Amino acid sequence: MIEIIKRLIDERAYLSSPSCDLALDGDLYEAGLTPFAAIQLLLALETAFEIEFPERMLNRRSVSSIARIISCIREVQADEASLRAA
Repeated sequence: MIEIIKRLIDERAYLSSPSCDLALDGDLYEAGLTPFAAIQLLLALETAFEIEFPERMLNRRSVSSIARIISCIREVQADEASLRAA
């Protein structure tokens, strides 16, 4: 999962340094993430992980770090699994 996220950051976030140089909890906005790039990144993440972020996750905090992105993806995947099981 981390490798996919880092690849998408490199492809969509247009940061000044590669994702491999970022700590998992490093602030992506401090690294140069713009609001437009954040939206592109969210869309790419949805496609790559075959998920749909709920409206409550469509905010700056959800893509503020790699760790936060992982947390959001796992939460959405768990929610979707619960819905399928019900």
